[in-house]
Amino acid sequence: MQRIENDSLGPIEVPAAAYWGAQTQRSQHFFASGQEAMPLPLIYALSLIKKAAARVNLRNGRISAEVSQLIEQVADEILAGQHDAQFPLRVWQTGSGTQSNMNVNEVIAGRANELAGQGRGGKQPVHPNDHVNAAQSSNDSFPSAMHIASLLAVHQQLLPAVDELSAGLALQAQSHAHLLKSARTHLMDATPITFGQELSAFVAQLGYAKAAILACLPAVCQLAQGGTAVGTGLNAPADFGPAMASELALLTGLPLTSAENKFAALSGHEALVSLSGALKTLAVCLMKLANDLRLLGSGPRTGLAEVRLPANEPGSSIMPGKVNPTQCEALSMIACQVLGNDVTLGIAASQGQLQLNVFKPVIIYNLLQSIQLLADGCRHFQRYCIAGLEADAGQMARHLQNSLMLVTALNPHIGYDRAAEIAKRAYHDGSTLRAAALSLGYLSAEQFDNWVRAEQMLGAPASDDS
Repeated sequence: MQRIENDSLGPIEVPAAAYWGAQTQRSQHFFASGQEAMPLPLIYALSLIKKAAARVNLRNGRISAEVSQLIEQVADEILAGQHDAQFPLRVWQTGSGTQSNMNVNEVIAGRANELAGQGRGGKQPVHPNDHVNAAQSSNDSFPSAMHIASLLAVHQQLLPAVDELSAGLALQAQSHAHLLKSARTHLMDATPITFGQELSAFVAQLGYAKAAILACLPAVCQLAQGGTAVGTGLNAPADFGPAMASELALLTGLPLTSAENKFAALSGHEALVSLSGALKTLAVCLMKLANDLRLLGSGPRTGLAEVRLPANEPGSSIMPGKVNPTQCEALSMIACQVLGNDVTLGIAASQGQLQLNVFKPVIIYNLLQSIQLLADGCRHFQRYCIAGLEADAGQMARHLQNSLMLVTALNPHIGYDRAAEIAKRAYHDGSTLRAAALSLGYLSAEQFDNWVRAEQMLGAPASDDS
C-alpha cells in the first residue's frame, strides 16, 4: 500500500505505513550506499531539539498551542524508542545532514497529523518545515544535535565505563601492592617492581585520558542553534539561540549554552575534533593495557605466564584445551578502530568550506561509534578480564630470581663496570649473579646478600606528611 506525498520536486509514492514524507523517500532512493544508518542517538538529539523548539516557538507566537503540544508528544514517543524504524536513512547523504533533519521533521509531522485525526503523513495541521522546523535550519540543528548526542553518550556511557575499569584496576593494584616481580624495558629484564606498581600505571593513564575528555566538554556544550542557514540567524528571533540552549539544558541536564560565534559553529567542528583526540588518548591507553596483559599472560608454559587471564571461550578449533587472550584482542581492535575513526574525523572536519562544513554525518557517525566502542570495551574488559585476573606469584618469583638486572643494586658499591662484568659472566656461564660475583672476587657472599635484595630495589618510599 502506498500514499502520495509532495515536496518542491513534486509528488512521490511513500509506503502507507510510513510516517515520513517525500524528502525521506527520495533520500532512500538516491542515497542508499552502504548499510550504515544514521545513529539513533543523533536522531534522539534532533527530536530533543524539535521538542525544545516547539516550546520556544510557542512562547514566541510562531506556532499554536495545539501544534506545539502535538510536536512535543511525538518527540517524546521518538525518545521512548517507539518509532526507531521510521529513521532508515544512511550516513552517506547530504553533508549538512539535511535529509536526516527532514526525516525527523516529516516523521514528527506525519505522526502528529495522525494524532490530530487527519491520517498518517501530510502537512496539516502540522507542517514539517513551517512548524516542526520553525526558526531552524539543518545547518544549525544538525550540528547542535551532534554536540548533544556526543555529550549524552560521554556522560551516560563512556565516563561511567572508564570509572568502572579504573576502579577494577585500582583494586587489583591494591591487592598486589607487595607482590615482587621483574620489570621489563625494551622487552628485556629490568629492575624489580611490584605487580601493584605495574597496574597502578594503568590507573594513572586512564585518569589522564578521562581528564582530557572532561577538558573538551565545555566547548562541546556550545550549540550552533540560532545560526540558521549561514550563521546570521535569518528567520529566527534574535534570542532564539539562547532560548533554545536554556530549554535544551532543562531537557537534558547538560550545561548547554549558545555558541558566541554561529559562523564558526556551522563551518567548523573544532570542539568535536578535540573530543575525538581525547578519545584517541583513551584508545592508546587501552591498547597498552590489553597488549601488556596479553604479554604477561603468554604461555601458559612457554611464555611469561605471570598472570592468568579468565577463560571466556575455547581458543582453538584444532588445538584442544587452548585458551587465548580474547578480551585483550577485542579491546585492541576497538582501540584500532577508534584511532582510525579519529583520522577520518580529522579529515572530514578539515573540509569546512566557506560558511558550512558538509561532512557532518561522517563526523558524528565516527565520533559516536568511538564513544560506544570505548564504553563497551572498558566495561567488558573490567567484567570479563580484570575482575577475574590472577597473578602467578610463583612464576613472578622465579623470573625475578633469575633476572640479571638485580646486579643494578651493586652499582653504588662496586661501580657500573664491575657490576656489568658480573652480569656478563653470569649470562655466559649460565650461573647465578651471586656465583659470578664471588668467582670474580669483587665482593663477599655476605656483602652480596646484604646489597642484592629485590625488596629494597623499589625506589625511595613516598614521604608521609601526616
